[in-house]
Amino acid sequence: MRSVYLLPAAILLAFVLPDELLLPADVERALEDVSADTFRAHVVFLADDALQGRQSDTEGYETAVRYVEKQYRQLGVLPAGDDGTYRQEVTLRSARVVAEESEFAAWTDTTRLSLSYGDDFVMLPNFSEQDQVVEAPLVFAGFGVSAPEFGHDDYADVDADGKIVLILYGTPQREFDHVVRSTLGQLGTKLETAKNHGAIGVVMAAPTRMWSRVHRFTGDSVWGAVLSDSTALTRSGNPHPEIGALAVVRWESLGALMPDTSMAKGEYLYGIGMSPTASRPELNLTLRLKSSSRFEHTTSPNVVGVIPGRDPDLKSTYVVHSAHLDHVGIGRPVEGDSIYNGAHDNASGVASVLEIARVYSKLGEESRPRRSVLLLMTTAEELGLLGSAYFAYNPTVPKERIVANVNTDMPTLIAPLRSIVPLGAEHSTLLSPVQNAADYLGLEIAEDHMPQQVRFVRSDHYSFVVQGIPSLHVKYGLKTDDPEYDLKSAIDTFTKEYYHKPADQIDAPFDFEAARTYVKLNFLIGYQVAMTGTAPRWNDGDYFSRYAR
Repeated sequence: MRSVYLLPAAILLAFVLPDELLLPADVERALEDVSADTFRAHVVFLADDALQGRQSDTEGYETAVRYVEKQYRQLGVLPAGDDGTYRQEVTLRSARVVAEESEFAAWTDTTRLSLSYGDDFVMLPNFSEQDQVVEAPLVFAGFGVSAPEFGHDDYADVDADGKIVLILYGTPQREFDHVVRSTLGQLGTKLETAKNHGAIGVVMAAPTRMWSRVHRFTGDSVWGAVLSDSTALTRSGNPHPEIGALAVVRWESLGALMPDTSMAKGEYLYGIGMSPTASRPELNLTLRLKSSSRFEHTTSPNVVGVIPGRDPDLKSTYVVHSAHLDHVGIGRPVEGDSIYNGAHDNASGVASVLEIARVYSKLGEESRPRRSVLLLMTTAEELGLLGSAYFAYNPTVPKERIVANVNTDMPTLIAPLRSIVPLGAEHSTLLSPVQNAADYLGLEIAEDHMPQQVRFVRSDHYSFVVQGIPSLHVKYGLKTDDPEYDLKSAIDTFTKEYYHKPADQIDAPFDFEAARTYVKLNFLIGYQVAMTGTAPRWNDGDYFSRYAR
């Protein structure tokens, strides 16, 4: 750790050198008081069998909500939910496709055929209307990616207005930053792009290796967060009223749709999609897609508290620390245990945010944050980032006043923390406070060692990103004190044995001293933003600046 400089409390934050973070003395003391035992106690309670895995809208989840509310009250965190409470109620919609009422028919001037549900295609639920029929010409739009700033636009020569677009699963093999690639490959991004080009239906072609994964949509329910009777946010279905139907078709079944035998294989279209210069084939097909879904509803709350800022001009702006409170509940037994306790995922993240609140509770008046700090525990993250999506779209404070999100989700606290991977920070000016905090704590910043896991789009900070709010999520790096210790292998083993398994409980591997460091790191990142008059912004020309408000 760097030398401690004892400053007058009136000094808010000072950066006398680019790599030197100076803090008021009471902030230093509060950071040193972060307790591994208190952190562990939060995890013990939240991961107890009595909470039954904290699945959204269960008694176990309600117990976790009450625990967080109690902690907020004890730490002086004020309610920032609905109607003067800590709770923001989220209505969740379960949508299930009715296979026997779904249809995929295609024809030319001389031929008509129908595909078989389950074997050839599946429909993904429509979250706007339960029953829709779309009939229109089919056009091919490559991977459905529109990123002209990276030299790739699948819609450049495609008239999709009023059409059904055929797109490919995945992304083209272009030189995209892996974080950008993970966003471009998202179903939500592709649907948004299709909608913006006037498409009224989407058919996505998936390779055989993906079919068993796709096939789970047959008869299973997927979830969304309801904004109105006809609008919901979802990552696993179709949220757009403008797009009447969303189908996934198996590559091997594409041959039946192609007008000439040279186009019989999905690999043919895949090769065209990979080329930025290849001409798009004329399909000369009309499709009739019938989508039929059935809805059920339930509610589950986010838990929202606020530490009010003290600056007259900045206190109406907000830095959000978030962590998801839910887990997956009770599931398939493993060695006789069916309770998925979620100690690491994400009792550890909740504990981190609660301990950040404790640090704030110990600060003197002049060291309190200038901006307000929101503490957000989300519901239904495991159902598709739904609680955070609902809050980021419809926050309990003015959306335009939220300046940043620092998210905490399963930091994997299993070894001493020596380096970090701040997912997303490089795309905005948030990288500067991350670097300052890391330097202060003697941590290295590393590149993502798991880019294939597309972690940037898989946690709650991403809900804020798509609402234009600079955001990040700090994960573990691989630096260790012992060069012979393979931390990557240890994390891989941990993931295999504990991630979304009943074994993820308090007797799983934990390094609670690393947890102390992680709390300090996230506090310092958010504290710098909360004390600085200039709000974070996306880097000029960055891909994510397109979401800026």
